[in-house]
Amino acid sequence: MAKILNKKCLAPQVYEFLIEAPLIAHKCQPGQFIIIRVDENSERIPLTIGDFDREKGTITLVVQAVGNTTKHLCNDFAVGDDILDTVGPLGHPSEMRKFGTVVCIGGGIGVAPIYPIARAYKALGNKIISIIGGRNKDLVMWKEKMMAISDELIITTDDGSEGHKGFVTDPLKAMLEKGELPDLVLAIGPVIMMKNVAATTRPYNVHTTASLNSIMVDGTGMCGGCRVRIGDENKFACVDGPEFDAHLVDFVNLVQRQQMYKTQESAEYSCGGHCKCVED
Repeated sequence: MAKILNKKCLAPQVYEFLIEAPLIAHKCQPGQFIIIRVDENSERIPLTIGDFDREKGTITLVVQAVGNTTKHLCNDFAVGDDILDTVGPLGHPSEMRKFGTVVCIGGGIGVAPIYPIARAYKALGNKIISIIGGRNKDLVMWKEKMMAISDELIITTDDGSEGHKGFVTDPLKAMLEKGELPDLVLAIGPVIMMKNVAATTRPYNVHTTASLNSIMVDGTGMCGGCRVRIGDENKFACVDGPEFDAHLVDFVNLVQRQQMYKTQESAEYSCGGHCKCVED
């Protein structure tokens, strides 16, 4: 079991959980994820590790309530409650070395998993340019955390309520058009965002990676739900990734596969009037 030590509402239906998990915190690396089962009646779901503290033995998860299990976790679990099963770390860590200039792009809750990666790149001496965005200012997360580990932080919002009005690809495109070519671009967020990032960097032949954690189901390679086409090979996001060369990802097929469990994920959930949610 893993105890919830803190719970914070970051945005409507988006929560940050601080979890007691000393074994995972001791071993995990940036880019990895865990599998949780919140109680005996719940499905297993993969969640990317947003932060970790080896000394305190904690990990941080950012969860958006979109399906039965995530709604159950976000609405019914409070500080002091235990998550039944927590397994990890899983997946391959991000490639860690000194590239030079690294552009880290996070969309929506994708900012959380990109944070420990950007922090690690910064510690290795890379120049970090972070571009984070959301539909509006309330959905732009972890601004202070990203600012603390970035040489430059650019914020975009679809409605212009904060930072640049537009998409995360806009400042990236402007950078490339000026001839400022980074050594690596890393994108984590909605599939359509990562697809557009790849399309933006491809003409400039800038090495670009995308984390495909959003299509994982079982997280162990057994269900086949996260099969993706990478170049001329079939891969599984959970055991072969989650990060891949974004220029080789078949995003058309990826979007189709992402819709496979849409009905099940959007099934109605009711807390039955027994919600224990506490918003800090």
